[in-house]
Amino acid sequence: MIHRLVKQFLSESTNPGIPNNLVNTSNEDVMLAIGVLLSNQQTLSQSSNINDHEFRIFSQFGDDGIIQYLTQNIKIENEVFIEFGVENYTESNTRFLMMNNNWSGFIMDASDDDIASLQSRDWYWKHNLTHQAVFIDRDNINELLRNTGFSNIGLLHIDIDGNDYHVFMAIDLSELNPALIILEYNSVFGNKRPISIPYDKHFDRTKAHYSNLYWGASLPALCYAASQRGYALVGCNKAGNNAYFVRNDLLNDKVRELTVAEAFQESKFRESRNRDYSLSYLAGKDRIKLIQGQQVLNVVSNELETL
Repeated sequence: MIHRLVKQFLSESTNPGIPNNLVNTSNEDVMLAIGVLLSNQQTLSQSSNINDHEFRIFSQFGDDGIIQYLTQNIKIENEVFIEFGVENYTESNTRFLMMNNNWSGFIMDASDDDIASLQSRDWYWKHNLTHQAVFIDRDNINELLRNTGFSNIGLLHIDIDGNDYHVFMAIDLSELNPALIILEYNSVFGNKRPISIPYDKHFDRTKAHYSNLYWGASLPALCYAASQRGYALVGCNKAGNNAYFVRNDLLNDKVRELTVAEAFQESKFRESRNRDYSLSYLAGKDRIKLIQGQQVLNVVSNELETL
């Protein structure tokens, strides 16, 4: 049904006999229209498996659909999000939530140019989006978040390709009190060991190891951290890079806790690099072999280990 409607919409948009407002419809408008249809279709599904609800509008993978499902099925006190590590926000996990559901938000990225480009976007004036260009570490994160004035937010998303575990543990959640937290995990680290890169305030993923595979934390590490803070793992996207955690008091029949073994998804995307930064397309176990011997922190024992 949805595919037929989209095909009809696109064919009509090239017909010279239709009104100008359709002729001038941007690709982004078409994407939003498709997203509305997909989001509405979720109400017809009886599945509580978040992967059954995946779709992509502005997210890199199927996270737009997961976020729609979760925010529609847990109690949200304030329709506000915070996301950091967004680059220029073209591809991000909260933009569809902002544009489709009219949520307000605050975003951060280390790139001055990327953040400065936001005000030139034709949708910028339509939404309550604040932003800051800043390199985030565990020393500055709480001041940055306090300055938003936000409390009891709907969603917090951390994606900084490095000190994710350490920054998450440094955040004071007492005021923000997010209903939903999204944490990026490094599937190359596997689903057994609760490990993270050791904290380095100036961590740079490419400088740390040319392969770009040595970064972040494993799913068990993030699950351990979240459980200590009152959050339950409810699933990961099929792509195997984002884990979803819901505050314990908000769990219900449609949003239930999963074990790491139940939720873990191994990433299939091949983003590894050669020494000249060209893609090497390593997959599976070949990825972990390349970074064996690198130092990691066991977040449960707080001791250093090696991969």
